[in-house]
Amino acid sequence: MDDGMSTLDPVQLALTQKRLDHIAKQMGWVMTRTARSPIFNQSHDFSCFIADPNGTLVSQADGIPIHTGGGGFSVRAILRVFGGRIEDGDVFLLNDPYVAGGNHLPDWVIARPVFVDGALVAFACNRAHQSDIGGGAAGTYNSAATEIFHEGIRLPVLKLIEKGVLRDDLWQLLLINSRTSELLDGDLRAMIGSTRIGAERIAALVREAGAGLALDLFEGILSHADRRFRAALKDLPNGVYEASDYTNNDCFELKDTVIRVKLTLGDEGLTVDFTGTDPQMRGFKNSSLANTYSAVYMALASFFEPDLPRNEGTFRCVKIVAPEGSVVNAKPPAPMTMCTVFVAHEIVHAVWKAMAQADPSRACAGWGKTIHNISSGTRPNGQRYVLYHWNGMAGGGAVPGRDGFNQIGLLIALGGLVIPDVEVYEQLYPVHITRHEFRTDGGGLGAFRGGTGVIYEATQPDAADYTFRGEGLRYQTGYGIDGGGFGAAGEMVVESAGRGRVEVPQFGLDRFGPAHLYVASPGGGGVGDPLTREPERVRRDVRDGVVSPESARRDYGVVLKGRRAEIDVEATSQERNRRNAA
Repeated sequence: MDDGMSTLDPVQLALTQKRLDHIAKQMGWVMTRTARSPIFNQSHDFSCFIADPNGTLVSQADGIPIHTGGGGFSVRAILRVFGGRIEDGDVFLLNDPYVAGGNHLPDWVIARPVFVDGALVAFACNRAHQSDIGGGAAGTYNSAATEIFHEGIRLPVLKLIEKGVLRDDLWQLLLINSRTSELLDGDLRAMIGSTRIGAERIAALVREAGAGLALDLFEGILSHADRRFRAALKDLPNGVYEASDYTNNDCFELKDTVIRVKLTLGDEGLTVDFTGTDPQMRGFKNSSLANTYSAVYMALASFFEPDLPRNEGTFRCVKIVAPEGSVVNAKPPAPMTMCTVFVAHEIVHAVWKAMAQADPSRACAGWGKTIHNISSGTRPNGQRYVLYHWNGMAGGGAVPGRDGFNQIGLLIALGGLVIPDVEVYEQLYPVHITRHEFRTDGGGLGAFRGGTGVIYEATQPDAADYTFRGEGLRYQTGYGIDGGGFGAAGEMVVESAGRGRVEVPQFGLDRFGPAHLYVASPGGGGVGDPLTREPERVRRDVRDGVVSPESARRDYGVVLKGRRAEIDVEATSQERNRRNAA
């Protein structure tokens, strides 16, 4: 395919991509080292990306895929609203999913246009999930929301800094709408600083190459990504592949909402069609269009080789059909704070299942749908705190040749979200974490076992408000493939004086006095017949405490003996032969 870029030096093209990716990572390092909130400096719930002057992503090397894949929507919203009025020294802020290309309200985008010799050449951007943005529940996740106005402050595209001058009036408006204003103040400054570093380095790259050649190189990067993805698709048979996944609740009652996808693969590209997906729901798991695109891009990119380019050019040949009014393209004023996790998780599952029909060798078992909560309260000095109990994340699904991760941050982060450090949390918050260990028998059975999930327990000595986000509670969500089993369902219990043992809802708000939180997070799905799992792997799992001796014999046909759990080779052979014969 002749894209007009054939005269570009391929070495210079590769070096430019590497430099842009390194700049994105540098921006992330600045953010990690300067942000105040543990959600950033501990868990990295932010992402840095770079767009060309047309708002097309040329690098998304830092952070979380669900943040960056739809980042172009935000930059193009800036160009749409402020076209012709973008000045050197401006810095933009936005979050709204309906008018500003946002994915959900807690994720604020700081975007800094990059000028060289008076010409706009790029945008340096940072999308970060704020600790609190007001709304009906501390920590931004108001599970009682039935419209977006319940979820916090909405920001259209705004100039936060105009020609290098900070808008103090807007800054004060932002701070007064947050329960944790002292954190927001520092975190926004960290975001602004990270984009300044990014912009300086992008400008240096452009000056070194010359503006005209640099923009040609940006287009060359996008065209190369397009060719790579088309080549990956050509290895798959043309056809139509359909699959679905579902959530079993609308945040208020048990009610299945199904995400249906039809992939049509042809010589010209791939169509991802969500026609037939259920209508938008009452609760806050409706997806914005940017979020749906991001989830689809993430699912497709993660299905192929890890060196596939990560920019918007990769998906030029992908057409997405997301019917308006459905749960994957909700109409206002539908709430959608939870959408970056659920229904993004279900979108990824559905696309993975459909793609696996085209190439079963790349199939991935389902990841457990995580369960976690937020607790918030007031410190003795009157300051509010918001504690994200992210240590209760779920297990990942297995793939052919490898067990699932026993615990890993949300599927939509693909490992980019870091489980926070227990000791640091105990220093920062009024909490004592008494247990954090892998579950026993939590992973889906298989020749390759699903991730086990964890047991997490924490005690809070004072009264606190709790927000529950327990999608994976009480039903199995990490599906198995090719004979593999489901991962275990999750459990979450709060024990509090005067109320005793309370099984919490999947989604809800409550207040407890001094309380103890117990979480058993869901497990990931397994791959293949468990009776074909290597006995030594089963033995290791038993000795590690992630599989019980009873499950080793009952589910894997492996008989162990003695205190050292040695394999009884003859008994194991007999047990497996008996099971296979049955």
